[in-house]
Amino acid sequence: MAEKNKKTITGQVLNSIKINKLKCINGLNEIIFKPHALTAILGPNGSGKSTILHAIASIYMPEEGFPGEDHRLMHFFPRSPHAEWNGSDFIVNLTYRKDGVMIENELKNYGKADIRGSRWIQIYARRPLREVYYLGIDKCVPIIESEKKNNIQYETSSVSNDLITNILHYASYILNKPYTSFNQHQQPNGKILIGVESGGLAYSSLSMSAGEQKIFLILETILKADKNALILIDELDLLLHDEALKKLIEVISSHAKDKNKQIIFTTHREMITTLSDKINIRHVVNIQGRSYSFEETKPDAINRLTGESTTPIEIYVEDDLAVAIINKICSSLKASKYVKIFKFGAASNAFTLLASTLIRSDNLSGKLYILDGDKYSTENEKKTALDKVFTGTESRTYELKAAAEGKVK
Repeated sequence: MAEKNKKTITGQVLNSIKINKLKCINGLNEIIFKPHALTAILGPNGSGKSTILHAIASIYMPEEGFPGEDHRLMHFFPRSPHAEWNGSDFIVNLTYRKDGVMIENELKNYGKADIRGSRWIQIYARRPLREVYYLGIDKCVPIIESEKKNNIQYETSSVSNDLITNILHYASYILNKPYTSFNQHQQPNGKILIGVESGGLAYSSLSMSAGEQKIFLILETILKADKNALILIDELDLLLHDEALKKLIEVISSHAKDKNKQIIFTTHREMITTLSDKINIRHVVNIQGRSYSFEETKPDAINRLTGESTTPIEIYVEDDLAVAIINKICSSLKASKYVKIFKFGAASNAFTLLASTLIRSDNLSGKLYILDGDKYSTENEKKTALDKVFTGTESRTYELKAAAEGKVK
């Protein structure tokens, strides 16, 4: 057992994950979890957002004698007659400190061989150490929905410590409601329910709104976790209105940055993309059997991937300044009604968008991909970027790569 109150591994950071094959995900390019402590994964239903969280939750195990959840790939991906998960494969890039020595960018491979009956790797007992918590959608179901008794008995006791004080403070701010005390209610079967008091009214989680209950669950999980912990939340926005969601992100972003924690969550709320000063924005989409991850992109560019063209010319640019410049040029040429402009965010997204368009066999004749010029300014740099999005040795890969050359300006 580790020396009391002293972990053997500290400073853990998940730098990135690259999924070659896992459930509905195929050939997903690297998702980078920097520079912010928070990362949002967006995408349509069925794109693999939850699958990514399940993979990440299984990377680590808790150090003996310390808190944390021990999730395993076989729990998230159980064997069945229709799913052996053979051929699953993903790679993570990790940084951590061991015995005072910083180990950076260590690569670890996880997955399952193609042979039927193979076991998952890494071997469970040899996984890296880290305190991890996973909040799935099931944990956000109102407690009253799972309570089958009509007459519920419990004994109430007041709880007061620094953690509770902080939870009450942040919950009051997020929900714009003054909470003055925190209680625990123990049922005869030993089950513990939380309770609060607000405006002189005391009530348990059985009487909380779904969003209120979720805020307390998230705050308790994140605030009680030790430094360097990893917290994963599926559908962070579920049951929360925009204002509460913005305040929640403000609170947990500041806390995670201060305590060196990582928080990765999925969401459908496009409002999140306006908070890129606090959150790493990552979009995941599946196109014709291939998965793509986009960095810091905008919703209109992602939506276009599955829509139909309504204008003869489409111009893809990085940011608002580029949009303004293109609009000015189009206006001077009296061509605005013939042009649709999409923002794709980070410069690297231009190459991913181009690749997905070619794989779908879309016509490139009416599309322009324009960079600001601060990155990928040389043809060699652009060629290297194309090599990252066109992988494999099939003849079609080389054909697509050749067709893409010179298309990003």
